[in-house]
Amino acid sequence: MDNQLKRGLLDVCVLAAIKNEESYGYKIIKDLKPCVELSESTLYTILKRLENAGMLTVRTAEHSGRLRKYYRITKAGLGRIEDFKDEWKAVMTIYSFVTKEDIDE
Repeated sequence: MDNQLKRGLLDVCVLAAIKNEESYGYKIIKDLKPCVELSESTLYTILKRLENAGMLTVRTAEHSGRLRKYYRITKAGLGRIEDFKDEWKAVMTIYSFVTKEDIDE
């Protein structure tokens, strides 16, 4: 799979994982496991990129004596998910065209 496409898909998956409630790294990895496996280093790179893009906010809170970062989606992040849904419709149209011959055979 093209690296840029994969990167965009992973970004949207992470945003979707925190769409309904704030979350933290380990829980995001666990929640994404049924659809995609992410290493911690990959996840934290994605989270930092999304934070820098204004698609999520971060707060730090103590949990069991340790500091934990909690991530919350922003309006821009929700907008990115909606944009992805629209873009994916176009990708599926192209996919249908490309695989049409396979179906007709």
